[in-house]
Amino acid sequence: MDYKITGYKPEKLFHFFEEISAIPRGSGNEKEISDYLVKFAKDRNLWVYQDEAHNVIIKKDGSEGAKDKDPVMLQGHIDMVCDKLAGVEHDFEKDGIDLVVKDGVLSANGTTLGADNGVAVALMMMVLDDDEIKHPPVECVFTTEEEVGLNGAQVLDKSLITARTMINMDSEEEGVATISCAGGLRIQFTRPVKREAAEGSLVSIKIKGLLGGHSGMDISKERQNANLLMARVVDHLMKNTDGKLVNFAGGTKDNAITRECEASLIYADKAEADKAEKLACALAEVLGDEITPDEPDFACEISAEEGRTASALPADDAKAFISAIRLAPNGVFSRNMKMDGFVVTSSNMGVVKADEDCLLIVVSPRSSVASLQENTKGRFQTLADAFGFEAEYSGEYPGWSFAEKSRVREVFVESYRELFGKELKLEAIHAGLECGLFSEALPGLDAIAVGPTLYDVHTPDEHVPLDSFERFYELLKDVLARLAR
Repeated sequence: MDYKITGYKPEKLFHFFEEISAIPRGSGNEKEISDYLVKFAKDRNLWVYQDEAHNVIIKKDGSEGAKDKDPVMLQGHIDMVCDKLAGVEHDFEKDGIDLVVKDGVLSANGTTLGADNGVAVALMMMVLDDDEIKHPPVECVFTTEEEVGLNGAQVLDKSLITARTMINMDSEEEGVATISCAGGLRIQFTRPVKREAAEGSLVSIKIKGLLGGHSGMDISKERQNANLLMARVVDHLMKNTDGKLVNFAGGTKDNAITRECEASLIYADKAEADKAEKLACALAEVLGDEITPDEPDFACEISAEEGRTASALPADDAKAFISAIRLAPNGVFSRNMKMDGFVVTSSNMGVVKADEDCLLIVVSPRSSVASLQENTKGRFQTLADAFGFEAEYSGEYPGWSFAEKSRVREVFVESYRELFGKELKLEAIHAGLECGLFSEALPGLDAIAVGPTLYDVHTPDEHVPLDSFERFYELLKDVLARLAR
């Protein structure tokens, strides 16, 4: 393999990242990367387990003098969010990631990078491969479908794990350790429709250029959601012109803030189509004035084409669809002002689509307080009942509460201070981590979540400073050596 990342140590760590990046590993498509890890373990005569969900556990004995120490679990997920810029030709089912290295920063060519959580996979492979480092027995746990509801961790047979110390490596800021996280779930709303034939002038609208981001980590930044902006435009046109909704499609992942959305309406009368085009242009200017201070690349493209035929939504279905989108709870609901405005409860409308025979809305609510999460679920059920949607709840996972005492946390704090002369910052996050599921299943588990710095995860702008990746491995090695004493 012709490696692109050079000049960083240990060289093998970055080679491992490049090797897994060459393997397609979107959520639900992890068999190949799972099999790769099994072969990796067998080639090194390591204990390995693989289940039907393609989760993998690899165990390695402690180094000389530490074989009798308490085992440590290293953990991360092997799947990645698959997103790309409009116009980029990339098949996530078949194509590996086209890596780009520039000025010490690793990114991908027009797609998500998969550093979330490929960095953890490469780090665990390095620990398993390196016989020179000092470490207690390690149990490396590679989980699947984390990005779509922590599904792999949900079904993994956790009785195979003997460790009661866990180092999750799905955190995204160097110098910061996560010590608590929110719980979450996925709610899918569907409503069957029977379309009707229509013809005339087709007015098409496209919103693009929004920042997007992770629906947990970036929700506090209150970035704009393309689905909601588009619903505002379409609602305005439906109320003020005589058109029929043909298309509405935005977002690909429930846990990513939607950056782009497309919609179209068809008009039997050209004059009405012209009116719609003018109204849409005027509202687009208003939206631009409202949001461009925070969304500098926002753009709304509007076009019209005569002599079109289409399969349109009946008026009642279109009204219910757009009304549900506009009224659905979205963004930050509550904050803890005693914790500097830390987000407690939120939701993200990640996917909206008018299919041929079904209307679809997918949201991702989160909360670190169970009762508030139940309240959000109740609000969404009320919305579904009011507008004739069926609500399906899936992928629910628990939050992870703060522990007053934690040896692994103390070791990380000491190690970070001695290595870098700085204090490790400890924080709770609004995103979901697998620590909650493992803590629930393994009584007494002492867990922490850490990692190198990753920027703009879940978007095609995802990138990693390579020196941060390098430094984090030094920290991990030092922590393992301390746990081996």
